[in-house]
Amino acid sequence: MMDKKPPKPAPRRIFQERLKITALPLYFEGFLLVKRSEYQEYKHYWTELRGTTLFFYSDKKSPTYVDKLDIIDLTCLTDQNSTEKNCAKFTLVLPKEEVQLKTENTESGEEWRGFILTVTELSVPLHVSLLPGQVIRLQEVLEREKRRRIETERIPSSAIEKEQEPTEDYVDVLNPMPVCFYAVSRKEAIEMLEKNPSLGNMILRPGSDSKNYSITIRQGIDMPRIKHYKVMSVGKNYTIELEKPVTLPNLFSVIDYFMKETRGNLRPFIYSTDERLGMFFTSLLCQGKQNKTITPCPHSHPPYMICNTSQVGM
Repeated sequence: MMDKKPPKPAPRRIFQERLKITALPLYFEGFLLVKRSEYQEYKHYWTELRGTTLFFYSDKKSPTYVDKLDIIDLTCLTDQNSTEKNCAKFTLVLPKEEVQLKTENTESGEEWRGFILTVTELSVPLHVSLLPGQVIRLQEVLEREKRRRIETERIPSSAIEKEQEPTEDYVDVLNPMPVCFYAVSRKEAIEMLEKNPSLGNMILRPGSDSKNYSITIRQGIDMPRIKHYKVMSVGKNYTIELEKPVTLPNLFSVIDYFMKETRGNLRPFIYSTDERLGMFFTSLLCQGKQNKTITPCPHSHPPYMICNTSQVGM
């Protein structure tokens, strides 16, 4: 009788293991073909962008990386002409080497360019062809990376060097709340959305107790409606109280869920000093925007609302 193979680790467990090893926030991930100076040909990796470092894994479920590349000193990112269809190729020019990257399709190529340039240049590149929701995600990553660098400067260098044994406080510092979180009451959240509609229409705020959260949204143009959603903390996860409850691993995933469910009609409320970037978001979101309806949950008290999934696409 053959021995049973050990069970494969669950995605959440893998994420936790990688976080413990790297002690860096995950910004983007996907498959990449990588050719470094010591490689004679491309190698296929599952790749994670954490902070300003690319971590390469032999496969999607491997808990430990086989190689990594610090790109904080990126000189430039140059595109390469490719004769292959549905493929993007570009080169990362670093002080000591040039690394060639190739993606499986052009869309993921644009995403990788966007995230890499955002964390290395500390600004959202306006020349990258991305959807409105993807651009908003870049803005969130930009704010997280800025905060991470500020906090990293406050941490003694000896603590940073202990990459294999990051402290819990250090991990928490590198994973702040979503940028649309504000420690405000329901009334204050409503006022913020009504007075600043151009900054977004979704706010994450503390719930009525100290443990849970709520999301306040403002939808509609002619007759805008304010609605609220409960987000319950359940163990290490968060559950959105809908007609069919949705459980997600973190609050960033909660915000992403609302954006995807409404195809970008819900946007995180973000205070930004970059007016030019704000105008860019607005112009993108006005293109092909579809109105989505949201219906009240009949069993909620107070009357929180639920998404009607038959009318709102993923």
